[in-house]
Amino acid sequence: MRPKPASDAKETAAPAGATHTLSPADLSAGEIEGVVVRGLRRFADGRGWLAELFRDDEASDEFRPAMAYVSATAPGAARGPHEHREQADHFCFIGPAEFELRLWDNRPNSATFGRVMTLRARVDEPLSVIVPAGVVHAYRNVGGVEGFVVNLPNRLYMGAGRKEAVDEIRHEDDPGTIFRLDD
Repeated sequence: MRPKPASDAKETAAPAGATHTLSPADLSAGEIEGVVVRGLRRFADGRGWLAELFRDDEASDEFRPAMAYVSATAPGAARGPHEHREQADHFCFIGPAEFELRLWDNRPNSATFGRVMTLRARVDEPLSVIVPAGVVHAYRNVGGVEGFVVNLPNRLYMGAGRKEAVDEIRHEDDPGTIFRLDD
């Protein structure tokens, strides 16, 4: 993480709609409250492999999936940084590429507000990561091949019937954002 000068403080939208000034000086590395990281165990045989991505008996009501989708990300391409006011994401980095994931706690009422967490999903170490609402997140394919990510968010995209506004604050559209993947 390469912080920008402290003079670049940004007003950031809090999940409840309030604003709070967060500057690069507020950022520190560490774990983020509510982020759940677990390895995905692959069961392999002569036919290939499988991995459990979600189990209802391991999910809390807060993070129970409402839908699922898969995305393919080209080598060197990034998605984010962005955050959701209400939605939690449950990402499964299944390969075959490697991914770097960065999270920033942008929740003013969180005990870990201002923390930055960086994770690496590897071909031989796939990851499942639950990202709570209000945690800014981004990932980049740092491998040499196209990589796949499954997401099991706890909200429907654009709500029932796709009739609601998208729950997304797109920091990637702000060239002056303090939420950056480049080191």
